[in-house]
Amino acid sequence: MHGLLPALKRGFKRWIGWRRLGIAASVMIIAFAVTTLVRTLHGIDRNAILTALADIPRGNIGLAALCVFFAFCTLTFYDFFALRTIGKKHVPYRIAALSSFTSYSIGHNIGATVFTGGAIRFRIYSDYGLNAIDVAKICFLSGLTFWLGNIFVLSIGMAIHPDAASYMDQLPSSINRLIAFGGLASIGAYLVWLCMGEKRRELGQKGWKVVLPSAPLTLVQILIGVVDLGFCAFAMYLLIPSTPPIDFLSLAVVFILATLLGFASHAPGSIGVFDAAMLVALPEFGREQLLATLLVFRILYFVIPFGLAISIMGTRELWMNVVQPWQERRRLAEACAQANLPKQVTAMEHERSLRQASKR
Repeated sequence: MHGLLPALKRGFKRWIGWRRLGIAASVMIIAFAVTTLVRTLHGIDRNAILTALADIPRGNIGLAALCVFFAFCTLTFYDFFALRTIGKKHVPYRIAALSSFTSYSIGHNIGATVFTGGAIRFRIYSDYGLNAIDVAKICFLSGLTFWLGNIFVLSIGMAIHPDAASYMDQLPSSINRLIAFGGLASIGAYLVWLCMGEKRRELGQKGWKVVLPSAPLTLVQILIGVVDLGFCAFAMYLLIPSTPPIDFLSLAVVFILATLLGFASHAPGSIGVFDAAMLVALPEFGREQLLATLLVFRILYFVIPFGLAISIMGTRELWMNVVQPWQERRRLAEACAQANLPKQVTAMEHERSLRQASKR
């Protein structure tokens, strides 16, 4: 028995590994979500969806778009906070904003956000002297901001409205409330642990070492995540049908759980997973009306930012790799021409003086 656990550990690392386990979990989530979505959408009337789209107030769509805009503005502070935490204060906010927006929008829509988002961040930050380890630290701290915000909001919501999560996790309200209290307790314990000295806040070793933010800064970190989620959830709340009525906190619980499932699946744009989770967790709404809501939200939160991020990155690469080198070559050519001009003029004057002397 003493040697059984080490043997199982070695066998797990050799034959399975965390990477294969993660891929298998993602495939299972996607397969289950797609199956659920197909079953839920059976018999849907497309004309009813178009009618439901037309019934969404244009003012609400405009306000939802504004909420999405503010959510992405808040998202820019994920990278900015991480940069200041690791001491890279020479990187300006505009670069942190560019990195946050493009890496999240492109990475989340393509899928495998950890790799795609990390690659985009490295492409941007390498121009400012940051290496792969620095980018890994930024990804880690940005992810920590995301998870702290999610756990805090989800725990508050489930503690007040535990029934909101029951349709999705199929657990009794009492268990959901215990999970919520456990989430709040874990955040409290984490803050207490951070207060026990800077040495406790060091993670990693040798070249890969990151110092976690202090407890007061972690509260700022949680606030960033909460504001981001709040704007996103309120955008969904503005688009949801007005009848039957649903309170904002209950919808926020459902929204966050659906978002986390989509994030865990690594599916491009959480497509299928996020939508199936919302449809399952909100059975009180008509399927056509809810699909219309999800379609508008997906356009506002996924499609438009993705198009903007692709355009921004494409323009940036064109400017840096085509326009700037061409301008530099042109400047060098003009500088060389101006440098050679006095010599040519001097040679012409010397030749003219010799001709005049020969005539004499």
